[in-house]
Amino acid sequence: MSNAALTPAPLNRPRPAGGDAPPLVSLRSISKTFSNGTLALQNMSLDVKQGEFISLLGPSGCGKSTALRIVAGLGAPSSGAIAWPAAEAGQHSERPEIGFVFQEPTLMPWATVFKNVWLPLRLKGVGKRAAAAEVMETLRMVGLETFANAYPRELSGGMKMRVSIARALITKPALLLMDEPFAALDEITRFKLNNDLLELWERFHWTVIFVTHSVFESVYLSERIVVMAARPGRVVRDIVIDAPHPRGEEFRTSAVYNDYCRDVSFALHSAMNPGDHL
Repeated sequence: MSNAALTPAPLNRPRPAGGDAPPLVSLRSISKTFSNGTLALQNMSLDVKQGEFISLLGPSGCGKSTALRIVAGLGAPSSGAIAWPAAEAGQHSERPEIGFVFQEPTLMPWATVFKNVWLPLRLKGVGKRAAAAEVMETLRMVGLETFANAYPRELSGGMKMRVSIARALITKPALLLMDEPFAALDEITRFKLNNDLLELWERFHWTVIFVTHSVFESVYLSERIVVMAARPGRVVRDIVIDAPHPRGEEFRTSAVYNDYCRDVSFALHSAMNPGDHL
């Protein structure tokens, strides 16, 4: 990522909503049963405050992605409800703008990087010329301004994911949903994108819900880690990661980080094997 596009992150990042503000989004006793009878989620409740970075962590098939899609409006719960308390309290006129980053970049192979990022604005009726400055600024944010005219086939896996992130950010969402976006990348690229994502979050104060299978990634990125039980998915632990920002390699190699990783690993093991006692 281009350092020129970023201002230094403050050591004490202000939380826009304040400690007593209503949650940005609330999952209220959400259950989801699919048409084949699979019970994916059962009575899942979760409050997400404005400006938080929350990871959903759990075993494969526990409903993490299902919960994310329900928040995004890409699926409906079988029971329970998604609420927007901040909007209900008058802090927003309606449900906030949402950006979604999927597991795969899902780019249009026939379109340039510029046109892929422009797509959400184009669907809102914003022409190419009117969108040009905003698209280029968003590409600068993710370090790809010199690749605006490149095609997806010309990019590495990490670069494709950066384009996908830029496309999610072009509408300036208040809530960013990320469904295991770095899972298929090599470790070095994944670490770099973790750092870049945190740098952007510290700058723009988005609310982020991040789905991952990785204990190490969740501890590094998050303010809170929501551990979900094996199917049917539900919250079994909500762990606060009380470590300062900005974070970097010093945190990643610290005793505090290792302690949190052990705690989260224990919670995940207990969620997967409730009858076991380590």
